[in-house]
Amino acid sequence: MLKFYKATVTSSLIALAIGVCSSTAVAESTAEKLAKGYEPPRLANGQPDFQGVWTNVSLTGLTRPARYKSLTMSEEDALKMQAMVEARQKAGLKPTDPNEGAPAKGSVGGYNSFWVASGERLAKIDGKYRTSWIVEPENGQLPYSKKGMEIFKAKQSEARTNFDGPEPRSVGDRCLVGFGSSGGPPMLNVMYNNNYRIVQSEDAVMILVEMNHDARIIRLSKEHKPEELSQWLGDSIAWWDGDTLVVKSKNFKEAEALRLYFSASYYMSENAEVTERLTRISDNELFYEFTVDDPEIYTQPWRGEMVFNTTSDEIYEYACHEGNYAMTNILAGARKEEKDAKKK
Repeated sequence: MLKFYKATVTSSLIALAIGVCSSTAVAESTAEKLAKGYEPPRLANGQPDFQGVWTNVSLTGLTRPARYKSLTMSEEDALKMQAMVEARQKAGLKPTDPNEGAPAKGSVGGYNSFWVASGERLAKIDGKYRTSWIVEPENGQLPYSKKGMEIFKAKQSEARTNFDGPEPRSVGDRCLVGFGSSGGPPMLNVMYNNNYRIVQSEDAVMILVEMNHDARIIRLSKEHKPEELSQWLGDSIAWWDGDTLVVKSKNFKEAEALRLYFSASYYMSENAEVTERLTRISDNELFYEFTVDDPEIYTQPWRGEMVFNTTSDEIYEYACHEGNYAMTNILAGARKEEKDAKKK
């Protein structure tokens, strides 16, 4: 059984240099700052209670848009941006003109605004609006190496142009896991279904991801499984660092390496390691930190911060396979193009 304990932090480190003693204060983490003075609800065994339904829905995304030059923005700019998004969403919800006729040949999109629930507000952490989840590197961008970027672009191109069969398509297209990185780790917001149910037991934490109903079973105080036993969402183990749950994940499936979601698409090799930290900072907020360490693809580890909020929404089954007409239509369209090409 996992023993509950309170973490202690040494207030200073004493170093001897040139015969003179000096002390260096330990920097206070963002989680410690946000949780200061807050006592989380606890389970019978003393562990902080994270159970319930949480959401990371937000207009803030993984990387920082080029128009923003810093991690935070003013309230005035945030309100302007949110107003533009609201206006665009309202315009998208207007009834379709029945006399408009069929759309022109080409892509007509997969969703209209009715189905999209990607949020109405930017994330606010410590009272400041965030322009990206990534906090390191400071520019809010993914630190690809030259080789890593080449791999990402090649894999992305193949997934978007290869229609030979279901296998080259993304795992989201194939309904194997949620698209983007909704199931994680790291767990990132997408265009809808941004809810997560957390259930705790003595020796495990389960996170049910609404997108594609992926379930992460995180084992407490256990060793990683052998490398040969790779999993879609990686093999996750965890331990408590005071009131913070620390999760370490590795052994990802290669097919899950490319995570496609518009501008938040990225590539993470199957040999990557992801560290997550979850800390309850209020009755309604769960502070989430993640670090991706993948030297095969990136020049440095990259780190992000996010807040999950409680929600009264229910989590419904995401019956992806039952309604996956897109896959049938994609492959049928490709076969028709091949037939037409042979006739020429």
